[in-house]
Amino acid sequence: MTDARLPELWLVRHGETEWSRGGRHTGRTDLPLTTNGERDARALAPMVGGHDFALVLSSPLQRAWETCKLAGLGARAVPCDDLLEWDYGMYEGRTTLEVQAEYPGWTVWTGDTPGGETADDVGRRADRAIERAMGAGGDVALFAHAHLLRVLAARWLALGPRSGKSFVLAAGSLSVLGHERETHVIRMWNVTPPPVPA
Repeated sequence: MTDARLPELWLVRHGETEWSRGGRHTGRTDLPLTTNGERDARALAPMVGGHDFALVLSSPLQRAWETCKLAGLGARAVPCDDLLEWDYGMYEGRTTLEVQAEYPGWTVWTGDTPGGETADDVGRRADRAIERAMGAGGDVALFAHAHLLRVLAARWLALGPRSGKSFVLAAGSLSVLGHERETHVIRMWNVTPPPVPA
């Protein structure tokens, strides 16, 4: 049984971008949503629009911010730098396969990102975002990016940041972190709404 007095964190991954469609690591490059990504975002509105959030936080990057606006929560959103995507350093804009051609077996979860962040760096940002959300006095919506949100889910469950590798997220998806009594749990994961007409 869930204790209704304990807040939930509603995690929204931004809609599709050109780079996300192609599997390119998109950290701090500020790309817009594609037309499909805008549809992804609008389709989230029925899922989040009627919920009473104590706080709405968004990565300041336009793909997350625009998703928040199109989902109907932009007027209440507060930018949060802790929700920025993983800084991939030298691997920004490259696919995993391209990096593996030089470093066989590399993944962002198991390898280094020269000039970028470590998994522990991202984990510390996720911890700060969780702490801020828990102090909001109710449910919180967080609009952000795949790898950051996966790390945040791992940290919610008291797992190491690299355990985020087990929590795949689709573009334009909604997940909910909550409680069973005092225990942190995943209430819903990686739900994509049916598309809405253009």
